[in-house]
Amino acid sequence: MTRVLRIGSLPLATNLCLAPLAGYTNLPFRLTIREIGGVGLCTTDLVNARSLLERRAKAIKLVETCPADSPLAVQLFGAVPEEMREAAQLVESLGIAAIDINMGCPARKVCRVGGGAAMMADLNKTTALVRQVVAAVKLPVTVKMRLGWDDDNITAPDLARALEDCGVAAVFVHGRTRAQGFGGTVNLAGIRQVVQAVRHIPVIGNGDVTTPQAAKMMLEVTGCAGISIGRGAFYDPWIFQHTLHFLATGELLPEPSLDERLRVMRRHLDRMIEIFGETHGCRMFRKIAPWYARRFGPAHEFTRRVALLQSRAHFEEIVAHYLLWRQQFLDEHGQLKPKYRPPPMTASFMAPDSPLPAIPVPKGPVERW
Repeated sequence: MTRVLRIGSLPLATNLCLAPLAGYTNLPFRLTIREIGGVGLCTTDLVNARSLLERRAKAIKLVETCPADSPLAVQLFGAVPEEMREAAQLVESLGIAAIDINMGCPARKVCRVGGGAAMMADLNKTTALVRQVVAAVKLPVTVKMRLGWDDDNITAPDLARALEDCGVAAVFVHGRTRAQGFGGTVNLAGIRQVVQAVRHIPVIGNGDVTTPQAAKMMLEVTGCAGISIGRGAFYDPWIFQHTLHFLATGELLPEPSLDERLRVMRRHLDRMIEIFGETHGCRMFRKIAPWYARRFGPAHEFTRRVALLQSRAHFEEIVAHYLLWRQQFLDEHGQLKPKYRPPPMTASFMAPDSPLPAIPVPKGPVERW
């Protein structure tokens, strides 16, 4: 089931990719995911092409990287061909491995200026823009899209075929329409239609992959060449490592222990502080720590306190307090009593009967461009 995935001239170690999540998939998280292992390609947060050309601080921070953060794709958004072309050239000058054009963001602030999912509504205009970007750089150029604007306008198959003719090296498809946002369930048959529409380029499926079993199902049902995981990676940062093992062996690895989860969470926080400074890094981590806590068992005391995180030392105080509080839920062997254990991660896809709790949708793309 594991396959060699090549995006244009770029070979990837695995066919598992970290999808861009605005406000979340920054350098600290990407490095944390890479250290755990299993991911073949990471993509930055959505970056406004014009803001990047204007060298705005937030845009520059979004494309910040380092040698350990490789291979990396920068995802650009914009509807002005000249700006997208020049922004792509700037990205290429930074030594980035690939450029991804966003055609999937459902946010109104993006769509109303003709970017994101709105690009799927005008094939001629969109292909003209993409041709300019592809011609302007030597890097592989990919596109992230949805199935269409709504159920009555499923344009992804035709658009993918047209973009292949423009020289796009791969297509990432989220199996929902713009109208769905992140609601409902992923349409695997829709992703399969995109796979069947292109001739040679790889199609990478995306949406609701929260377990290794879900990744395997998407590969089998859609025939896609790879999997792109976004929210599922925040629910379980080990998902790439575990999925890679499951696809190769059919065996599910045991869930990480609480000690391992705390170790990785500390690594993540340390990187946030290193890159964003202690005050800002800790403030940003307030929205990240609860994701880790979803597999702690009872964790509302931790979540309540970490929402006020002030410093690295404060984090250790919160953890120490939480571990003492958590003891009331343990048996004589120091394990969570059965009724307090998180449900097993066996769901294939998020659905009404899924044992996994609902995963909140990150707000985005960013507060200000």
